[in-house]
Amino acid sequence: MGHPVTTLRLILGDQLNPGHSWFAATDHHVVFAFMEMRQETDYVLHHAQKVIGIFAGMRDFAKLLQADGHRVHYLAIDDAENRQTLIGNLDDLIERYGCTVFEYQEPDEWRLDQQLKHYAAASKIACAAVSSEHFYTTRTEVADLFSGQKSWLMERFYRQMRTKHQILMVDAKHPVEGKWNFDHDNRKSWPGTPAEPSDPRVKHDHSDLWQAIQSAGIKTFGEPNAEQFAWPLNRAEALICLDHFIADALPHFGDFQDALSTKGWRLFHSLLSFALNTKMLNPREVVQRAQTAWQNQQINIATAEGFIRQILGWREYVRGVYWAKMPDYAEQNHFGHDTPLPSWFWTGQTKMRCLSHSIGQSLEHAYAHHIQRLMVIGNFALLAGIHPTEVHQWYLGIYIDAFEWVELPNTLGMSQFADGGALATKPYVSSAAYIDRMGDYCKGCYYDKKKRNGERACPFNALYWDFFDRHRAKLSTNFRLSMVYRTLDKMNEEALTALRIQANQTLSQIESL
Repeated sequence: MGHPVTTLRLILGDQLNPGHSWFAATDHHVVFAFMEMRQETDYVLHHAQKVIGIFAGMRDFAKLLQADGHRVHYLAIDDAENRQTLIGNLDDLIERYGCTVFEYQEPDEWRLDQQLKHYAAASKIACAAVSSEHFYTTRTEVADLFSGQKSWLMERFYRQMRTKHQILMVDAKHPVEGKWNFDHDNRKSWPGTPAEPSDPRVKHDHSDLWQAIQSAGIKTFGEPNAEQFAWPLNRAEALICLDHFIADALPHFGDFQDALSTKGWRLFHSLLSFALNTKMLNPREVVQRAQTAWQNQQINIATAEGFIRQILGWREYVRGVYWAKMPDYAEQNHFGHDTPLPSWFWTGQTKMRCLSHSIGQSLEHAYAHHIQRLMVIGNFALLAGIHPTEVHQWYLGIYIDAFEWVELPNTLGMSQFADGGALATKPYVSSAAYIDRMGDYCKGCYYDKKKRNGERACPFNALYWDFFDRHRAKLSTNFRLSMVYRTLDKMNEEALTALRIQANQTLSQIESL
C-alpha cells in the first residue's frame, strides 16, 4: 500500500531548479504538482517557442524528479482533468490526495504571487511559501537600500553588491584595477571577425508537444521550430551552453556586446537568459565562472565587469524595482503615449532594415540581444509614441526569457521611460546615426540614414527631434539632455517646422513604413 500524501508542493514553469532544498531528500508523503495551463498561455499572446520551451522544460524536470524517487502529479495541457486555472487545479489536487499542507515557492510575477497569497489566506489547510533559493537579493533589498530617496541609481546598488559578495574586488572596499565600471570600453561595432561562435544548444523534436498546444486552442505567434527546437530543457543542457559561452563567446562579448549586425543573430551573447530565468542555472555560478575566466586571463577586465554587471547588478536591480513598484508600475505612461502598435511588429514586414531584421530575428528565434531590444525596437516605439502597455505586452510575449519581473522594468522603465525616470536617467533614443555607427543595418536600407526630410528620409531622424520638441516641458531640465536641447534651440523655425511636418507624416503612415 502506498504512502498517504499529506503535502502538495507546486512547481511553476520558471522554477525548474533541481538544486532547490525541496529535492534534497525524497519524501513519499509529498507530491510535486506541475500544471500546463491556459491561464498561463493566454494572459498575453506568447511566442510559440516560449510555450514549447516552458512546457518541455517542465516535462523534463518532472521526469527527473520521478527518476530520483519523488512523487509527481503532472497535468498536461490536453489532460481531461486539467481545469486550465491554477486555483481550479489546486482545489482538485488537494481534494484528490487529501492533503493537509500546501506549499509553494515564491513566484517571481506579482500576478501569481497575489493569486497564491489570496488562495493561501482563504484555504482551510496549512499553507506556506518558501524562497525559490535563486536570487542574490530578497524582494525588498533594493527598496530598503533606496528607502526615502528619489533617485534609485543602479550604480550604487551594483557597487554594494560587488562589495557584499566580493566579486571583482581587491579587498573589502576597492574594485580590481581601480574602477567599478568599464562600460565605455565595450561599445565597438563588429566587423565580421572574429567569427560568431557556433550554436552549442541541443536540438529537440517537439512536434508532438506543438500539436498538443495547437489542438488545445492556444494562440501563439512566431516560428515554433518544433522539429529543431534548440533552447535548453534542463540543467545539463544549460551547463553545456554556459561552458561554451565562457570558452568561445565571452572573450569577445565585451568588445561587441552593443554591436548590431545582419551577419549573425547571437553574435557573442550568452543565450543563457532562458536557463537563468527558469532557474536551470544559478546566477552565482554564472558570475563565478566569468570571474574565474578573468582570473585565469581568458578575458580582460572590461569584458568580465560588463558581463557580471548585467547579472549581479542589473538583473537583481530590476527585480527589486519590480517588487517595490508593483502593481501601479504596469500602468505608467509618463508621456501619455497612445499610438497603437503597428501590425508589422507581428510580421517584421517593414522597409526599415534595422527593425525588419530585429523583429524578424525575434519572430524566428524568440530572442534578440539587449541593443536590438533597447536601441532599435524600443527606440522606435518610444519615438513613435506607441502606448507603453502595448509595447510591454509585445515584449513579454515575444521573448523566450521574458518573465514580467525582468521584462516590465526593462520595457516600461529603461526602454519607454514610461515611469518618468524612476529607473533610467534619460530616455534611450537616437537618430539613425547611432544605429549606423553600431552596425550594418543602414546599408542597403530603403531609407536614407542621412536625410531628415522627404519620402526616403530615415524615420528615426525626424521622429528623434520631434520627440524632444514635443516633450520639452518634461525633458528640457534633464542635465543629461542639455546638449540635445542646445542643438534643438539652434534650429531656426523653418527647420523645426519641416521636422514636425515630416514626423507627423511618418506617424500618419506608420503602417506602411
